[in-house]
Amino acid sequence: MTSVPFLKGHGTGNDFVLLPDHDASRFGPSLDPATVRGLCDRRRGIGADGVIRIVRAAALATSEPRPAVWFMDYRNADGSLAEMCGNGIRVLVRHLLQAGLVDPAAATVAIGTRAGTLSVAVRPDGDLSVDMGPPRPGLSGPRVEVEHPAVSGPGTAVAMPNPHAVVPVADLDAVGALLAAPQVRPSLLFQQGTNVEFVQRLSGDHLRMRVWERGVGETQSCGTGVCAAAWVAMQDDARNGMREAVGDAQVTYRVDVPGGTLHVTRDETGSLHLCGPAVIVADGTVDLDALPAM
Repeated sequence: MTSVPFLKGHGTGNDFVLLPDHDASRFGPSLDPATVRGLCDRRRGIGADGVIRIVRAAALATSEPRPAVWFMDYRNADGSLAEMCGNGIRVLVRHLLQAGLVDPAAATVAIGTRAGTLSVAVRPDGDLSVDMGPPRPGLSGPRVEVEHPAVSGPGTAVAMPNPHAVVPVADLDAVGALLAAPQVRPSLLFQQGTNVEFVQRLSGDHLRMRVWERGVGETQSCGTGVCAAAWVAMQDDARNGMREAVGDAQVTYRVDVPGGTLHVTRDETGSLHLCGPAVIVADGTVDLDALPAM
């Protein structure tokens, strides 16, 4: 029997299995995709949208500089790698704070990700705010076409840095069941697949969103997708003269997802800050040998 410690947490219903592996000795250079799939199985494993391995950046075999002490090794539920996870990084920092692994008095906590080092701040209300940076140039802004059985139409590509196709809809309920990945053209724009966000505008700065996440399916929330949806709304409003352009002023949009509410603030530099709750709900041990072979 191979038992390892784990934690379970979520950010607005986007849930994760966290695996402490501080010196990278438990799982080696990288997580086995089959282990990730087994852990995320909601009937025969623990159940989650993804797995976060908690590892010290210095323990990773790389020649790249690692300015952060901790690294978020994240995989989607199907075992595939993801560039970043906006909800997951907040859950990771919540654990580090509760476990005394970072200074609770520090203004921000730096976390290494495959998208670079990001800063996470604790707000007075207890929520966590992540400086996600601006959308990646080149891949953010092109028009795409999305096909889904209930709702099809034009959308906007956004790299946050995870790939997204943001599709405006008049009525989010009309999207219906998201049982398969919507088709996105041109497919060459995001060759590794893309997340798809269906977004309804409720008011000027208030959005409602559902998301299909590549490697997972429909989830209760997606942090990078919320940022992508808010950025598209900000761009549209700036073009229409309803909002200030980047660099003029700070603006905040509210985005409701099935799992709760997140807020996205664009600062004067164009960087997007994702703010919302993060909760650790359980910890224990899991027998890896008992997981389903997937």
